[in-house]
Amino acid sequence: MFDSILAIVKPQGGEGINPREKLENSSWNLTKSYKNRIREFLIEKIIFVLGVTALLIMGLIFVFLIQTGIRLFDDISVGQFLFGREWYPNATNPRFGILPMIAGSLMVTVGAILISVPIGIGSAIFIAEVAPPKTKTVFKLIIEFLSAIPSVVLGFLGIVVLSNWVRISFNLSSGFTVLTGSIVIALMALPTIISVSDDAIRALPKEYREASLALGASKWETIKNVLLPAASSGIIAAVMLGVGRAIGETMAVMMVMGNAVQIPSTYLESGRTLTATIAAEMGDTVRNGTHYNALFAIGVVLLIMTSVINTISEWVLHRAQREGK
Repeated sequence: MFDSILAIVKPQGGEGINPREKLENSSWNLTKSYKNRIREFLIEKIIFVLGVTALLIMGLIFVFLIQTGIRLFDDISVGQFLFGREWYPNATNPRFGILPMIAGSLMVTVGAILISVPIGIGSAIFIAEVAPPKTKTVFKLIIEFLSAIPSVVLGFLGIVVLSNWVRISFNLSSGFTVLTGSIVIALMALPTIISVSDDAIRALPKEYREASLALGASKWETIKNVLLPAASSGIIAAVMLGVGRAIGETMAVMMVMGNAVQIPSTYLESGRTLTATIAAEMGDTVRNGTHYNALFAIGVVLLIMTSVINTISEWVLHRAQREGK
């Protein structure tokens, strides 16, 4: 039997690999291929189980959040909760209106975007296209250092330095304002916006630059008319990531915004955000009480707001990619 197999695998011309060695190599290759298939099968199943586990955990979190928050509406109406202007959870006649916190969250987010987006995109252009190599390295190190600073440290600097600057500059009685919170959040969002935008610009093929310059365009015209439109999808993604950072920040805004439950008429007044309300009051509530359920309902509102922002960002990205093709 073995001789017949050897005869089959015997090389033509009488030269080449010994038939026995060839048979052994073939057997070894089959064994290796079988092991690789088993390994790939196990890896696929492990990744599948991990993915399903992550989705299950996220689903359970959402169910728990919504199930607990929705109990609030056994005691008050949705309109009183969303559009009420008074938040007195521990009063004799408690009120749970979150409109001031929604206004505070939106104002501080918009303020942070207005500050961080122009600076972030400008810095990314400078690092990617203008700065000399040594300057570029220094800037990248500074950005990485800034992104590593904990939010509570930035909040502390906001209390000690920034709030005093705002108070003196605008002749206010207190520097704990929405503007102070916007500046602190902008500092937090800047590293994300700069890094992602820089990567998007650098990822463009060098032919874009060379073709534009060959046609007689200046460097700034190339940046403005070629590179920025081509990298728009990555830049939009960077801005959306920065927005997500701004609207989800808790500790720093709680430290520098004054936490007054009011609808700020200007950026020079105190305000309060939804996240700060949850962080400040969750430890003082009675479990399964109305106040406790109201804080979970605030979490549901935050979840809806972030979902809307993510949906809009996905739509904008999809549209930018489609127009770029």
